[in-house]
Amino acid sequence: MPQVSITVNGTVRTENVEARLLLVHFLREQLNLTGTHVGCDTSQCGACTVLIDGRSAKACTIFAVQADGLDITTIEGLAKEGELHPMQNGFWEEHGLQCGYCTTGMIMSAVNLLDDNPNPTEQEIREGIEGNFCRCTGYQHIVNAIQHAADKR
Repeated sequence: MPQVSITVNGTVRTENVEARLLLVHFLREQLNLTGTHVGCDTSQCGACTVLIDGRSAKACTIFAVQADGLDITTIEGLAKEGELHPMQNGFWEEHGLQCGYCTTGMIMSAVNLLDDNPNPTEQEIREGIEGNFCRCTGYQHIVNAIQHAADKR
């Protein structure tokens, strides 16, 4: 089995992995970081979105061996010193979730969006999260949550 060394939420993790193991399963099953969700198994829903070297990516589309040497941030790595990340706080304050299944992926995509565009319009927010599906909402509260986070940065 190949060995990988991946920085996950600031900690270097060296593990043996099967060559065919997807990054999402590596995070959930080997590192017990279950905030990254497996939604559709077809790379369409975005529930598994993480940041790879600061860019949002669907963890179900990448093998763990491909992440060797990279820096991965999951939802568990956003909060610092017990304080929610502004995006997490925005989702809390603006009720940007219902069942919560898509929320972690939505937050990770939105973090990348605001890193690229700190002051997005509503249309830019909607376009920025288009790779993430929510089956519970009409997206308005999610958009409000992202705007809230942008305003608080």
